[in-house]
Amino acid sequence: MKRTSLSLSIMLSLFLPSLAHAEHDHDVKELEKVTVSGEAIQPLPQDDADLNLQALKSKRAASSDTASLLDGIPGVSLYGAGGVSSLPVISGLADDRLRIKVDGMDLISACANHMNPPLSYISPTNVSELKVYSGITPVSSGGDSIGGTIIVKSKQPEFAKDANSVLKKGEIGAFYRSNGDARGANLSATLATENFSLNYTGSTSKANNYDAADNFKPAGPAASDRGWLDGDEVGSTAYETRNHALNLGFKLDNHVLQLKLAHQDIPYQGFPNQRMDMTENRSNSINLIYNGLFDWGTVEASAYHEKTHHKMQFGDDKKFLYGVDALGMPMETEGSNTGLSLKTEVMLNQRDLLRVGTELQKYRLDDYWEASGSTGMMAPNTFENINNGQRDRYAIYTEWEADWTSKWTTLAGIRHETVKMDADNVQGYNTTNYNPTAFNNADKSKTDNNLDLSLLGRFTPSENASYEFGYAQKTRSPNLYERYAWSTNGMAMRMVNLAGDGNGYVGNVDLDPEVAHTISFTADWHDADKQDWNITFTPYISYVNDFIDAKRCSGQAGMMAVCTAANLTTTDNFVYLQYDNVSAKLYGADLSVAKHLYHDDKIGHISGQAVFNYVRGKNRDTGDNLYNIMPLNATFTLQHEKGAWHNTAEWQVVEAKDRVNHERNEQETAGYGLLNLRTSYEWKQARVDFGIDNVLDKAYSQPLSGAYTGQGATMGTSVPWGITVPGMGRSFYTALSYSF
Repeated sequence: MKRTSLSLSIMLSLFLPSLAHAEHDHDVKELEKVTVSGEAIQPLPQDDADLNLQALKSKRAASSDTASLLDGIPGVSLYGAGGVSSLPVISGLADDRLRIKVDGMDLISACANHMNPPLSYISPTNVSELKVYSGITPVSSGGDSIGGTIIVKSKQPEFAKDANSVLKKGEIGAFYRSNGDARGANLSATLATENFSLNYTGSTSKANNYDAADNFKPAGPAASDRGWLDGDEVGSTAYETRNHALNLGFKLDNHVLQLKLAHQDIPYQGFPNQRMDMTENRSNSINLIYNGLFDWGTVEASAYHEKTHHKMQFGDDKKFLYGVDALGMPMETEGSNTGLSLKTEVMLNQRDLLRVGTELQKYRLDDYWEASGSTGMMAPNTFENINNGQRDRYAIYTEWEADWTSKWTTLAGIRHETVKMDADNVQGYNTTNYNPTAFNNADKSKTDNNLDLSLLGRFTPSENASYEFGYAQKTRSPNLYERYAWSTNGMAMRMVNLAGDGNGYVGNVDLDPEVAHTISFTADWHDADKQDWNITFTPYISYVNDFIDAKRCSGQAGMMAVCTAANLTTTDNFVYLQYDNVSAKLYGADLSVAKHLYHDDKIGHISGQAVFNYVRGKNRDTGDNLYNIMPLNATFTLQHEKGAWHNTAEWQVVEAKDRVNHERNEQETAGYGLLNLRTSYEWKQARVDFGIDNVLDKAYSQPLSGAYTGQGATMGTSVPWGITVPGMGRSFYTALSYSF
């Protein structure tokens, strides 16, 4: 009995092509399929959203950031960051609060500013499957997170039809975007027999700084020792990235073994909301994956190892020379990530399905800053931010799914994780300005025993409706920076920032794990054939005990101290904070509507979609708003299809953000509306995309873009406060691809 996943909140900008009854010309090649879905429950049996790859390719043409492919899924938004490193948000929870798996690997950002998040390690052109589990996530897909789960898979191995044939295929593509002079190319090639498959995928992209729609600052030198920036040029937004992947597949009857090798090289990536820039990121990974189908069920197993060498320094738009001979501030991070996982599905009978699994992850991190200059603040020692940081996870789970009747299905699961963390003693640049004594004397060895629970049910009273409801307890332990970043020196604190808000942070060894209690309900109404219309409504609420927020530090005195009484009261400047546990509440609702509007053999098919998202986040201890919560927003999409021609008009509307986090002096943003247009045409072996983003050249700042620290003497305190990172102005783009 085959089980497929339940798609509750489908990305509507991609969904309507599957609703429309398009008649393709006979000479048009059948498009490759890709699974892109937003899901609340994976195991309950209902068809996935199986979508035409052309819709995904339209998004690839507009951005080199894999996280941007999630844009438009109900409940999902994006934190601003570098050009290929934005951070997804699900229902107000982001970054390490989400579980993000890339080809089965639990990747971890090895950076004090989280410049290399998991989704930055795979190119958009190499994505073949992308799933989002929001709301109640089953324990088999969750773990060490309190939000949803994002699963991304690269292209799977393809095999020849029989022993007498050989499969040879490939694709080459290129793109150009006018704003920022972005350009890039990609190549994929496959050679396969009936039982062996070899695939190579490579891509490269490069861009200059982009321009906002209007001046948001005075024109002038980016810094005293740097070049000129126009008033509308957004500093520190240039990037260059290269990705290579080799996938070997072996198939024998119902068993498939894959060996995936991947290499990433990012020579530079600017960050407009961080005080540092990425000046190198090299990552290598090896990933062994097994999938087997047996008479009694299935087995999935994987083993991986990933190593990252990450460097930060001041890029072309940030001051480089400090004092007499301090050439910037070199920062390096080395991360090592090894993992194992085993998952089995056993069909007990026609009603009951049992899932049992175990996972292990071993992570090591060294974060060190070499001395800069012969004297002064950054000499003579190497600053050790995290020395031999250790974070190991051991997990086991079981899950029971039962089809009680044709109308009732339930899912219950339990998961236990042991998270062990530790770090060695550290040192500062010198003993005058950096004193690690308290940290070195602290008990840094921590063991968390975390418990996850999930209980879900689905009721399908008719062919036009289904209703889902559930409860989950989810737990996340702190990351290494939240626990072990130790220095309260102002300059060192400003270099540790996971939020993009320009503030300085110090860790807290005594943090407790976050525990979220979530209740969610989803109503899904549709026509009987699921071809004409669909309405999905999902309200939810989460109470989080020991939510890891931040409070302003105090209690210091002296000329160099920053954790002072004044730090507690300032409302118009950057501040200094320490991570701290609080009680929090998040609640909201997502609404999606899709309708097939018109069909004519001459005109083609016209369909419409709308997605509405609302979320609130509160600190229950202080009454303050949680940081970086997206205001009410909506996306309206009108699509036209005729044969191989696809046209889309999209209007994004965002309410003004005036509910901000006062503890961080978070800045408000104005409301705005953006119009985007795109079109594509596909021949038998070729495809062309063309689009215009921000057609009306609207000046705006995305609510989650962060504070603008993209130019100037960013190591110090002279960066102007009160400027948000502006969005991109009008941009024309085109992409070409050819299959062979």
